[in-house]
Amino acid sequence: MFGKIFIANRGEIAVRILRTCRDMGIRTVVAHSKADAESLAVRLADESICVGPGESQTSYLNVPSLIAAAEVTDAEAIHPGYGFLSENAPFAEICRACGLTFIGPSPEAIRLLGDKVAARALARSAGVPSVPGSEGTLKDEAEALAVADHLGYPVILKAAAGGGGRGMRVVRDPETLARAFLTCQAEAGAAFGSGEIYLEKYLEGPRHVEVQILADRHGAMLHLGERDCSIQRRHQKLLEEAPSPVVGSELRAALGEAALAVGRAAGYENAGTVEFLLDRSGRFYFLEVNTRLQVEHAVTELVTGLDLVREQIRIASGETLGYGQADVVIRGHAMECRITAEDPETFLPSPGKVTAYTPPGGLGVRVDSHLFTGYTVPPFYDSLIAKLLAYGRDRAETLARMRRALAEYQIQGIKTTIPFHQRLLDDPRFVAGEASTAFLEQWL
Repeated sequence: MFGKIFIANRGEIAVRILRTCRDMGIRTVVAHSKADAESLAVRLADESICVGPGESQTSYLNVPSLIAAAEVTDAEAIHPGYGFLSENAPFAEICRACGLTFIGPSPEAIRLLGDKVAARALARSAGVPSVPGSEGTLKDEAEALAVADHLGYPVILKAAAGGGGRGMRVVRDPETLARAFLTCQAEAGAAFGSGEIYLEKYLEGPRHVEVQILADRHGAMLHLGERDCSIQRRHQKLLEEAPSPVVGSELRAALGEAALAVGRAAGYENAGTVEFLLDRSGRFYFLEVNTRLQVEHAVTELVTGLDLVREQIRIASGETLGYGQADVVIRGHAMECRITAEDPETFLPSPGKVTAYTPPGGLGVRVDSHLFTGYTVPPFYDSLIAKLLAYGRDRAETLARMRRALAEYQIQGIKTTIPFHQRLLDDPRFVAGEASTAFLEQWL
């Protein structure tokens, strides 16, 4: 087992990782920008080291600075968290070349599954259905028009190297396809360094369901059930729950086997998430694989009793999983509200100083956050400031506890999306489990 782990991330996920490291008796080094010098992660870590100015490009995305910081502090492994360099194959390769263990899948798996077109082909080769679409990336607008005419509208353009909802456009008629193609291509190039895009048939109102998998280097692989991530705004998840309100035991088993088939085909190791779209008739289609720890991993932890960060570290150190699929039991229901520093009406960012902070508590409530009274939310990073989780014996009890927790949660000095989540949880259709990826846009 590792003696010291370097955490190449910030905010709530850095705090989340170092807490598990402390439980395991592992020392931590937290990388921080100048803007995060007084952060909670820095305060809690055994050691901390500055890796650059406030902007991400010169700090948390600065590979030479991160590697040098890990080496000078004698770290043995690097945990990338999520976002930033967590799905960056060259970074994982550099870690390997420098004798640092990258806590995640291999660079080869990251590269293979990070290419959405290659991942779709891999899923099809494993017998997992995917949404009908172009066979590869599109050469130009003319090819996009031809494929769209064959599939029928609406269609969706996607960045081949994309993620996080960027580089995506829904197109409902041929008149707007050419303009959307150029816009999507430019956005993909700016966001991911590659302007390659592909096209899929757009499914109207599907649910977004994902399956958590774990795999060790000794050949053991299993799944931990599904999470429902259908509540989204502009392809960004805002609320997740496990299990899905519409997935029964048979469908759960089928989704799990499909996820494992993709993982085996990729030679996957460590924690990963296989994402699917579920249509109204109950058919599911492969979407993509996230080769990292998900923001919403905690809902799976609550219903399985497993610490996924601990499992990541154990696997990366060479240990076996030590349990099988039959040992994974889903108990109760969990839900996560992503609390962001944004205006709850316009979703515009609201950085600034937190003048008062009182998190909720009580049975069945968990808060993953890096906030404290006096903390200043910087303007440089993602606006996520807390993950509020509720757990109960069933979905009704979980909803009741989440409403209580939202009412108790006090964050003053900045605007947050707590009021938005309170309105959402009072909507009769959401309470009835009637969600889809289109739900929130219509609701708003």
